[in-house]
Amino acid sequence: DTHIMSLPLYNRNQQATSTTTANETTTMVARGAYGRVKSPKMTTKRYTITLLCVVIFSLASGYMAATRPEGAGWRYFSYHPFLMISGFVGMMTSSAITKKLGGYTNTKLHGMMGFAGLCMAYGGFYVIYQNKNNMGKPHFTSTHAWGGLVCMVGVTVVGLAGGVLLHPDWGIAKTNKSYRALHFWFGRIFIMLGWFACFTGLQQLTTNLITQALLGLPLLLLVPFGIL
Repeated sequence: DTHIMSLPLYNRNQQATSTTTANETTTMVARGAYGRVKSPKMTTKRYTITLLCVVIFSLASGYMAATRPEGAGWRYFSYHPFLMISGFVGMMTSSAITKKLGGYTNTKLHGMMGFAGLCMAYGGFYVIYQNKNNMGKPHFTSTHAWGGLVCMVGVTVVGLAGGVLLHPDWGIAKTNKSYRALHFWFGRIFIMLGWFACFTGLQQLTTNLITQALLGLPLLLLVPFGIL
């Protein structure tokens, strides 16, 4: 009799365990799509450290590219790589990182920093265009040049759309999740394409693999820690 009575007790315990496991699984799925837990929110400490690294890296790598080839020193052309790297890597990346903090003030800072980066990029674009005119060279004759032009058009469109549609004060679609998602992803796509254009520009200035790695490897690290 004792053995027979223990069977229902075992079954009830097993059923309770199964129910608990199912609830835990449901909770995990609810936290992140398909059971993946969402990445932690950007903290103030992480933001400060990341932003400081981005700014220092962009200024140092911008100067490095501006003075290539080795021994060339600073000249009028140098403003082109310096402003492009400072704009795309320094200001635009900082703008994307700042937006991850969320909130009204950070959203406005995101827009202002992005606009500053765009102005720097246009300054770099003007320098290379004027420099080629001065030297009598044709424009847009390389993959780097065309890639840079695509990036300039892309970030301009994304920036204008963000200012008109998503500005926290007057954005006509600031609460539209679809527009916000498009702005998020296209912004990051064109920023990273801008990074690639900066890297291919450095490749035209030097064949030194160590110098190229000093720009390329930190940019790869910025993808998971800063952009995504």
